[in-house]
This record gives sequence, C-alpha cells and structure tokens, in this order.
Amino acid sequence: MHPGPKLPSPWVTRFLSGTRAGGTMLDVACGSGRHLRHGLDQGLVVTGIDRDLSDAEDLGERGDVALIEADLETGRPFPLRDLRFDAVVVTHYLWRPILPDIVGCVAEDGVFIYETFALGHHREGRPMRPDFLLKPNELLEVALPRLVVIAYEQGELPGDDAHAGHARVVQRIAACGPKHRWAGDSPFVFADDRPVSEAREPPADRETHVTP
Repeated sequence: MHPGPKLPSPWVTRFLSGTRAGGTMLDVACGSGRHLRHGLDQGLVVTGIDRDLSDAEDLGERGDVALIEADLETGRPFPLRDLRFDAVVVTHYLWRPILPDIVGCVAEDGVFIYETFALGHHREGRPMRPDFLLKPNELLEVALPRLVVIAYEQGELPGDDAHAGHARVVQRIAACGPKHRWAGDSPFVFADDRPVSEAREPPADRETHVTP
C-alpha cells in the first residue's frame, strides 16, 4: 500500500502542461497513481512503474495505461532506459544509480518534472537518511547539460491535508529537451515574478478609501 498525498503535486500540474497533446508520460515510482490519473485527465497515454502497484491496479484495464511492476533498486539498469517519453515525472523518490537513465528517457521535445525531499527534511520526519535526501543543486547536476532548466527550487513547503500532512523540505526541477518549445521562441510564462512579501502585502504608502 502507498499511503500518501491525495492530489497531484502543484509542481507537476504546473509544468505537465508543456506536454504535447496526446503525448506519453512516464511516472517513476508511481505509487497510488495520483500523477498517472492527472496525466489521463490531460489526455496523455501514461506508463507507471513501481515495485508495488496495488493502489493503482484499478487503472490496469485501460488501453491508455501501462503498469510495470519492478524493483528499481536491485542494481540492474533502469528497465525503460531505451524508451523516450514526452513527459517524465518523479516525486517522493530517490535512487541515485538510475538518475541518468531516467533523464535519458526524456524526449528531445519532452519535459522532465522532479520533486522530492532534500537535506534538512530530517527535522520534519521521514525520510531521514541522507541517502534519500537530495543535496543542494543535485537535480541541476542531473538535468544539465542534456536538458534546459525552466524552473528550480529548494526550500520548505507547509503541510496540508491534500498534499502532505506535515511540512517538507524539498528540491524540485522542471526542465525540457532542447527541441521543446520552452527552449526556443515560445518560453514558459511565469504567472507572477514579484517577491513573496510584495505579492502578499500591499505597499506601505497605499491608502484605503472608503466611500460612504
């Protein structure tokens, strides 16, 4: 069983929009299939791989879903290393030996979306071992130079019932292949580039006028 978040990660939903219509998506360590389900809602053909697929087995009868049961931590090469996908998604999972193969699965016009726990998370809960916590800039080093980095963040996220029950220290990246439109003349459009303090608070000299 895969107890965990109920809704897809906002980081994933934000950047999965860059996948071409009707494209293919790979979810590594897919767990309960929350991102597979979101991909299906977006009209994608999805592939999920994990050592336990019991919480995603309801998707197995669909023609636009492939579920692969495999232990990714045996020392063998990544089973799908020779395939290319329009989107590759990884969340809450880290096994460093297969990282180069996972990046290699991103098509030249595909997107790469990764979000998992980082150093400092041990104060919040599991995982606590450094083996399962990303080092500073580690995802940048994994993605470059093959991919074009669109967004990268490292920091603490507050907990909530839908996405996580407690605060998390995470590192996350969104990148794309060199032939993706975001790497060319149609860049990703960021919704708001104001600092958080400015986005949440009005300027100090702004007056509020109340009409009687």
